[in-house]
Amino acid sequence: MARDLQSKDPQLQECIKLIREMTSIIDPADDYLTITAAEEQMKINYARERRRTKRPLSRVLEAAKKSSMRPPNVPSLEKHASHLNDLDGSRLSLAKAIRDAEGSLASKEAELAALKEQARSLEESDPAKDHQNQLDGSALRLKIYRGLGFEPILDKDGRVTKMLVRSESSDIHSVPSDGNKSDFDDASQLWRLAIS
Repeated sequence: MARDLQSKDPQLQECIKLIREMTSIIDPADDYLTITAAEEQMKINYARERRRTKRPLSRVLEAAKKSSMRPPNVPSLEKHASHLNDLDGSRLSLAKAIRDAEGSLASKEAELAALKEQARSLEESDPAKDHQNQLDGSALRLKIYRGLGFEPILDKDGRVTKMLVRSESSDIHSVPSDGNKSDFDDASQLWRLAIS
């Protein structure tokens, strides 16, 4: 069947004829030698090109390796992280110290303001006049009476119930205050006991 196709198609016949004519021109051994020589030359050229580009690329690779390495004066990643943690800790302690100092400053400022106000009120006040106003005549009289040896005993309403009299001989006499005698008689009796 293949022979039938060859005989019928004129283009196919012409191709076959051309191939047969070319086989006499083509020498397979010579072509093989040419191809192997070309391959050898390509290998040599490839190796030469590879050596030529390998040296600069090797230098670039070494430079890249060196630049990617951590310099000796730069701490390791763990040391750097530890140092950052230490700095964070010191930052927090400094912030706390500042906050405490500001609180102390605020309290000292409040204390200073109170002391200034107290100083101003003291400058405006008159101690002699204040003392004179504070003196109570009855308290002063009571102190004088006690100095003379007379000590009144008061009830819960503040009235004199009896009088204790210390005499010059250091005896203590109790004189009830009954209100039956006159003030003159009471005073005479108290003085008589005091000088006895």
